[in-house]
Amino acid sequence: MEFSCKDFKVGKCQGQKLVDGESMPLVLQPPKADKADMESLLLALKTNKDWFEQLIIKNSAVLLRGFDVKNAQDFNDIVEAFGWDDIRYVGPAPRTHVHKRVWTANEGPLSEFIYYHHEMVLIKESPKTLLLFCEVPPPEGGETPFVPSFRVTERMLEEFPEAVEEMEAKGLQYSFTALSKNDTSSMRGRGWEDTFGTSDREEAERRAEALGMDLEWLPNGGVKAVLGPRSLTRVFDRRKGRRMWFNTVVGMHGKEISSASMADGTEIPENVVKRCGEIIEEESIQFKWEKGDVAIFDNMALLHGRRPSKPPRRVLVATCK
Repeated sequence: MEFSCKDFKVGKCQGQKLVDGESMPLVLQPPKADKADMESLLLALKTNKDWFEQLIIKNSAVLLRGFDVKNAQDFNDIVEAFGWDDIRYVGPAPRTHVHKRVWTANEGPLSEFIYYHHEMVLIKESPKTLLLFCEVPPPEGGETPFVPSFRVTERMLEEFPEAVEEMEAKGLQYSFTALSKNDTSSMRGRGWEDTFGTSDREEAERRAEALGMDLEWLPNGGVKAVLGPRSLTRVFDRRKGRRMWFNTVVGMHGKEISSASMADGTEIPENVVKRCGEIIEEESIQFKWEKGDVAIFDNMALLHGRRPSKPPRRVLVATCK
């Protein structure tokens, strides 16, 4: 699909890369100075909805920049303009509801790096699209790096073909622990009561089962969630048949409150995990946030994370089916 739309012009940003012939992120700006207002943007999105959806699949990451997006209300209007269904976040990251479909991004300490992941990769139904809005850009750091997932699979198959196919054949099993209440001092500090929306253990177990996880209750009131088997890679429609590195092996392997192994209990070799982490970093792309930026990621195709940052930094998020 060639780019052609009178309602946007293509721009550039620092850190932008060409991947398999596509610009990542593709930067879209107002075509004229008098078209930078919210009314013009919303009209352009609604008018070109089908075209825009194809663009997200084609380029994986689209950055709307230079529009007058001021706050959570404006951001929510953009989210709703696409008409995509909402999907409730389930995961360990502490988050706060802000407005309608808008939440804070991970509220863990800004000094910590949030490792690369597909949003809700362990849940049976993951969001197809992730939207991020920069309300307050950080003075230093705080980028949201992303990685074309198929590139990780390609390079891992080049270097570790036998290990990749063994993990693919056996499947993966993960576990993580959560306290009862939220702990915002940790980037994985979301409590199980908030995660499952209940303080009743039996109801939490029912909701966990529906999401594809088993719960083991701990003496301290916390819980250990076990998930598996899960696939190592996945192929999604309309994405050129590419095998996406749709897992969180590096992010959870051997950590204090989480683990990752093959589903039959076989350990994943440490050198494989270490090298995979290096490959993911080598393939990463990042841009510096500007106030009012709205980034739209194809969650099926991209891993994303968060660089350490100096405060203040406020990025809001919405997840869509």
